[in-house]
Amino acid sequence: MPTNINGKKVLMFVDNIYEDLELWYPKLRLEEAGATVVLAGPKAGVTYMGKHGYPAVSEAAIADINGDDFIGVICAGGFAPDKLRRDARVKSLVAHFAGKGQLVAAICHGGWIPISAGAYWGVRVTGSPGIKDDLENAGCIWVDAPAVVDRHFVSSRKPDDLPAFCKGVLQVLTR
Repeated sequence: MPTNINGKKVLMFVDNIYEDLELWYPKLRLEEAGATVVLAGPKAGVTYMGKHGYPAVSEAAIADINGDDFIGVICAGGFAPDKLRRDARVKSLVAHFAGKGQLVAAICHGGWIPISAGAYWGVRVTGSPGIKDDLENAGCIWVDAPAVVDRHFVSSRKPDDLPAFCKGVLQVLTR
């Protein structure tokens, strides 16, 4: 079990219609590894519902997040990323992590967030085939694989790829 992430904080964004497994699987896996995972939504203390009906309560408001308190960010998929990527603070946080060489991880439609943050130019990534054109138009190098690790960027296609995705996330966080 990795020990150099014990007590470190990882940020995850949440909003309505997030992909349930893509939020909860990484959150629980990282907590098992000793990290603290903070769910940040548009408002703190609000219950956001996943695509499949699983609730997630935001522990913080996105506007109140200080990027320096975290070692990286994970962007779950679903329909929530399409709304979250319009938030200037979400984009600035993702750009902050990318610029510092810290974890920027996205699965499925979560890749929309780093695209909108301008963080993906020249990065090898994968994601939902539904956003392949968006990724390529943002300057990404598309790879069709369960998970892709390019420096501090980790990406994956769908819930079935979560084991490979989390392995990549832990690989980056434990370097």
